[in-house]
Amino acid sequence: MSEGSKRRLKMWIRLLGVTRAAENELREYLRLNHETTLPRFDVMAALYRRREGVTMSELSRMLLVSNGNATAVVDRLEGEGLVLRTPSEVDRRTVHVALTAEGTRAFETMAEGHEAEVARHFSDLTEDELDQMTAILKRMGR
Repeated sequence: MSEGSKRRLKMWIRLLGVTRAAENELREYLRLNHETTLPRFDVMAALYRRREGVTMSELSRMLLVSNGNATAVVDRLEGEGLVLRTPSEVDRRTVHVALTAEGTRAFETMAEGHEAEVARHFSDLTEDELDQMTAILKRMGR
């Protein structure tokens, strides 16, 4: 293994460690402060971005999860009155899902705290470092 590939492997391991630590902190924050889970937050965030609603298949693709996983989360959110399922008028196999007004309010409250937690987690970085990391990650994502 070349020195360059060892450095890249170490960087990858470090990147995973930072990601996992931040994700674990966010999971704990959501559990303790909002009595919810990260998957529920992610579903609500996807639906918040698409206020008009999406099909269950679109939601699964947006979240990169199986239809079964998305359905299980949506079932619980619907039971709590946070999302609403609406059958398609065109194709009875298709179901649209969207946040209710209560779901929108709940998400906005969670999202505000979530953003503050992310900011806190990365508060040691300067604005220049944030810009550099963002540019590098954007370049890698191409």
